[in-house]
Amino acid sequence: MPAKSRFTRLDAFTKTVEDARIRTTSGGIVTIASLLIVLYLVWGEWSDYRRVVVHPELLVDKGRGEKMEIHLNISFPRIPCELLTLDVMDVSGELQTGVKHGIHKVQLSPAIEGGRPIDVRALDLHADEPADHLGPDYCGECYGPPAPASASKPGCCQTCEEVREAYASVSWAFGKGEGVAQCEREHYSEKLQAQRDQGCRIEGGFRVNKVIGNFHIAPGRSFSNGMMHVHDLNNYLDPSQGSHTFSHTIHHLRFGPQLPDGLAKKVGGMSMGWTNHHLNPLDNTDQITDDAAFNYMYFLKVVSTSYYPLGWKSSGHSVDQRGSSDMVSIGQHGLGQDGSLETHQYSVTSHKRSLRGGSDSQEGHKERLHAVGGIPGVFFSYDISPMKVVNREEQTKTFTGFLTGVCAIVGGTLTVAAAIDRGVYEGATRIKKLHQR
Repeated sequence: MPAKSRFTRLDAFTKTVEDARIRTTSGGIVTIASLLIVLYLVWGEWSDYRRVVVHPELLVDKGRGEKMEIHLNISFPRIPCELLTLDVMDVSGELQTGVKHGIHKVQLSPAIEGGRPIDVRALDLHADEPADHLGPDYCGECYGPPAPASASKPGCCQTCEEVREAYASVSWAFGKGEGVAQCEREHYSEKLQAQRDQGCRIEGGFRVNKVIGNFHIAPGRSFSNGMMHVHDLNNYLDPSQGSHTFSHTIHHLRFGPQLPDGLAKKVGGMSMGWTNHHLNPLDNTDQITDDAAFNYMYFLKVVSTSYYPLGWKSSGHSVDQRGSSDMVSIGQHGLGQDGSLETHQYSVTSHKRSLRGGSDSQEGHKERLHAVGGIPGVFFSYDISPMKVVNREEQTKTFTGFLTGVCAIVGGTLTVAAAIDRGVYEGATRIKKLHQR
């Protein structure tokens, strides 16, 4: 059987010539081609129907009385953990001094030895050592100030830490605890001396009110002096304790839960190509200084960002409100059981200056002068945007739209194929008539 006859039998576009329908080889080829085209286009239509995209919306944030989590991982290669204090304050008047819950410290070897981790423990910068071995009648002296309210024995300072708290309550500097029996018994000064060349990495998370505020990492115990928030800088600035500076590396800083990499790509899309660095622009930031009296300030604009998966329906309250309970552990705040996510992204500007004052002539700005004074450390001031970004997963087409597209593909392809086949047939017929002449 000739090869042409196989295509002739496949011709779906029969022609009427002298009251008879005929099949042609060209018609069979066009039929196969049109069938393949229809299958390809229908598959594309099905893929488009199944495709889920993230549709962003910008709304006014109407949340009230909410909280948010701040997660950080910052290394200080030239300051020991014993000297670092993390404080949080906001415009509502809430003040958290010496934050410990949810925060861990990692002691680092000296920078010249590579800055490798030495020890990991909860960030209890001045750990209590019970004085049970001194007897039940022992009542330690507080050396002037009244005993702190948190003392293990009312009216007494049983440990070096309690003496430090007593000093802080009356805004007195403490130093290395010389002449304080509790500190000498606990070898507090020796601990400081042993850590003087070490570094420290602070990592973990803590919860704050969702209002304007700041948190900072500064040396020494903090306390309030009138309307001022100050730190005990004696040990930090003591030359015998080594040359400390606030050189630091921000490995990670984010507000709220981390956005999964797959979701970040989906939210960003092919045109934007988001990564978590777009949401957390301070990640992997390095700052180096040899000046002990140096201050770093980061000003952040925080924007609430929600993500709702396909099929999500509001239950009358946001994920953030569900996760605001103190019963929710650090790291779980903002994660909905239905796959929804309440997090934050931020933009940042930074500023640094020497507390000794002077100008920025080294950076080419002689006209820029810095004020004298302040507290050395790393300060993060955050402001809350009144707007909120809502990302919703949506299907690009409805099922009705899919059926309409399939019908359009089949009808349009067959119509074009019929026109092509008719043109090929008419052309072949005319050529044959010319050859017969």
